Amino acid sequence: MKNKTCHFEENNITHIDYKDVKTLKKFTNAHGRMIAARHTGVKAKSQRQLARAIKNSRFLGLLPFVQS
Repeated sequence: MKNKTCHFEENNITHIDYKDVKTLKKFTNAHGRMIAARHTGVKAKSQRQLARAIKNSRFLGLLPFVQS
């Protein structure tokens, strides 16, 4: 994602759900790492929620920790 506007603010998303794997994959790179907020344009508050959601979904096995 290269646009510099907050994806969650544009779509009126107030709570980032850890079960929404499709959305969470947009904010991870090909290796499964989280993409920095300065590259995605996500606000700081949303970035913290996003990080927590990605970590929760990894713990539950919905997202992989590392992709080869």
